[in-house]
This record gives sequence, structure tokens and C-alpha cells, in this order.
Amino acid sequence: MSDRYTDKPFLRFVDAYVLRAIGHLDEATDSYCKAMIPNLEKSFGIKGTWPEIVEKQMKFPPDLSAQIRRIWEEGKTRFEAGNGEAADPVQFAMIFVDQNFGRA
Repeated sequence: MSDRYTDKPFLRFVDAYVLRAIGHLDEATDSYCKAMIPNLEKSFGIKGTWPEIVEKQMKFPPDLSAQIRRIWEEGKTRFEAGNGEAADPVQFAMIFVDQNFGRA
């Protein structure tokens, strides 16, 4: 997974944003993102929490988190019914980001 972020460090925050929206952001990643707030503020000239900085930098609409959550819930139900196994939230986040934001 580290290869995913080698030349695109901000992508880690976009993936984390999606995981947070669907309620699957692990504590270690959240702590990392929080610790990086000063660097994000300096890099982008935007003040706020890390999710707010991601939203502003990516120009996300205000209701995007709710939309992502709805897509996850609907897709998860279909995936699990069709495959008989649990949907992987990390895989969902990466696919969602890649398809919708071009790997940021």
C-alpha cells in the first residue's frame, strides 16, 4: 500500500477522508492525519481540521461525506449479497478515490 502514496502523499488524506465518511478510519491513520495538520496548513495555506483541509483543497461539496456513506452502504449490501463475503472498506476507499478523483 505504501507504493500508492510514494509520489502522491496527499492521496493518503483523500483515502482517509473516504474511510472516515464510511465510519472505517482506523485510529492510527486518524492520528497520523491529525499530526500532519501543521504541514497541510503550511502546504496549502488552509486552516482547519485535516478533513476540512481535504474538503477545501479538493473543492468537495458540503454533502460529499453523506453521499459517500450512502454509496458505501448500498454497494456493501449488494456486494455481500452477491459474493457471500464482507466488503473491504479500504478497497472501497481506494477504488472510490481512483474512480472519482483520478488518484488525487
